[in-house]
Order: sequence, then structure tokens, then C-alpha cells
Amino acid sequence: MSSERIRRFLAGQAPPTPFLVVDTALVTARVREFAAEFPHSRLCYAVKANPEPAVLRAVLAAGGGFDVAGPAEITACLAEGAAPESLSYGNPIKKAADIAFAFEHGVREFTTDAESDLRQIARHAPGSAVSVRMLVETPASATPFGRKFGCTPAEAVALLRLATDLGLTPGLAFHVGSQQPDPSAWDTGIATAAKVAAEAGIPLAHLNIGGGFGIRYRDPVPSLAEYAAVVRAALAAHFPTPPRLVLEPGRAVVAEAGLIRTEVVLVAWRGEHRWVYLDIGRYNGLAETENEAIPYRFEDGGGERGPVILAGPTCDGDDVLYQHTPCELPLALAPGDQLGILDAGAYTASYSSVAFNGIEPLRTYCLE
Repeated sequence: MSSERIRRFLAGQAPPTPFLVVDTALVTARVREFAAEFPHSRLCYAVKANPEPAVLRAVLAAGGGFDVAGPAEITACLAEGAAPESLSYGNPIKKAADIAFAFEHGVREFTTDAESDLRQIARHAPGSAVSVRMLVETPASATPFGRKFGCTPAEAVALLRLATDLGLTPGLAFHVGSQQPDPSAWDTGIATAAKVAAEAGIPLAHLNIGGGFGIRYRDPVPSLAEYAAVVRAALAAHFPTPPRLVLEPGRAVVAEAGLIRTEVVLVAWRGEHRWVYLDIGRYNGLAETENEAIPYRFEDGGGERGPVILAGPTCDGDDVLYQHTPCELPLALAPGDQLGILDAGAYTASYSSVAFNGIEPLRTYCLE
């Protein structure tokens, strides 16, 4: 449920909907929880999850670093006081100019999964640390990456050796998919990394195990302690001397700190189905409802409930949130009523469009 500070804000404020409220104290607490469960590791918060300056400051307050995806995110983190060495350029897809920009601003850690990119790093960021990202076959996550990122284990062996020849400090990386409910996925990734490192004959300076740690939307997920226990066991089982861990959580740091307030625009019966249209949809904050991947929970006014098909406000036929995922809302719901969308701090405001259908990006209020 939303924090008491968010409830006090909502009781005393009435901004026009939709908007997101983030309690940054919960962000700081979550980063500290990661530090406690993964001691001696380096946490790099995935800025793309929520790049609000107050969120970045909350991560810094807990001693966290940042996983950045490009020059804009580098600039944002440095503006809030992050040390350049606390940044990891985690995007394997980047222009040579972006690599040079990062290096000029003090970034010394990069991720790669292709020879051409690795050679660009060696040229424009000489002597840097580099994580070769492997494609690992893991249980399905809520939002998998498919085969867009990551090289095969055989390719990773070759890239590790090439990185060494090019004067870079080599490590490995993998990502098990966003909102991964099965901790065994990390065992698979760590086992693969150990085999690749052994075959390459190169000691790893670090192992980046990505993000993907799940949070509870509607279905239970393991606790952070359960995820950490599997990771520790996998490292002990597969590495004689475990490398230093790097983690890149985004959702697990900020999602539970946020609540979206939205207004009902229209209630209509389409045949035997009750459709409820909100003033927020897939293009102005709820992009992760595509394929109904993330099943958000709602706070409402109570009363007898019944099933609904939930849709957004735009004139795009794909702007439907839940047509197959069970969703129940009060039978008395009417235009003008307001709802709270829980656990909405991640991948909402940062995904909203600039002005599709003339709708402004999702406004965010951060409580510090």
C-alpha cells in the first residue's frame, strides 16, 4: 500500500490528474536493503526506471551508484553530485560519440556484446573496465528481452580475450529479464559466466548480474533475501574465487515508492462488458501494460465490485490496459471518480510520450 507520506500528500493536494507521487525515503531504504543483502557488491541503480532528480539524490544518500544508458542520464547523475566512477554505462547499443562523451566525463565502466562496440570502447575509452554481456537461457520473466541483447557463450569467450588484448579490464554480465519471479535464473547466469571465464582463461574483475528482481504487483514474488541467498549459493558453487558483484536494479528500487492518481473519464457498456476509461493509458504512463505484462493493483472507493475492461484515454485502438487480465472495480464507479495505481514508481513517467493526442508527460511529485 502507499506510504503514509503519500497519503498525507494526497489528502492535502489536489493537482490535476493523472500524476505520480514518489516517496523517496522508500527509495533510500530499498537501496540500503540491497546493500545489506548483497554486501561487498556495487549497486548501480537503473536510471531509466525513474530518472527524477529527487530519486537520484535518494539513491546517492544510500551510497548507490548508477546504471546509465546514454549522455543525458550521465549528465543528470553528475548534476546531482554522483561521482563519475560510480556510473556504469550499461547500454550495449551506443554511438562512438556517446562512448567518447562518457569517457570525457569520467565514466570508466562499460557493457558490450559485440566486437565492433568493444573496439569502439577501446578506441574512445582506453583502459576502461568492460562487461561482456552474455545471452542466457532463463525462466520467462514478465518483460523478457528476447534476443536483442547478449552474445553466445562462445562469442563471450572471444570477446573476453579481445578485451584483454585491447588493454581493457574484462568482466562478464547477464540479465535475466525484468520482473523475474524465479531466483534460479541467476544460478543459470552465474554458472554460464563461470564456464565462460574458465574457457577464456581470464580471471574476471567483476560479474554484473543485472537487475530483474521482482516486486509484488498482484502475485507473490520471492523476498530480496531469497534472491540474495540463491546468488550467494550460486557464486560459491560455480566460482572458486567469486568476482566482485555489480547489480543494476531499477524496478526493485523505485516501483513500490510510487503511486499514480488517475480519474475515470468514461464508463460504458459494450455488449455485455463494462469498459472503464481512465485519463492515463499506455502512452502517458502505463506502457508496461502492453501485452498486459504488469498487472497493477488499484485503490478505489470501495463498495460492491464487478469485472471491467480497462482502457486509456487516447484515440488509439491499442490503448487498452486489461482486456484479459481479471480486473474488478466498484459497480458505482462514475466519471470524475479517482483511483490510485499502486507500485507505479518504475517505468511509468519515464515511458510516457511527449504529447501523443496532446497529452503532456506524466507529472511527478517527489516527497523528500
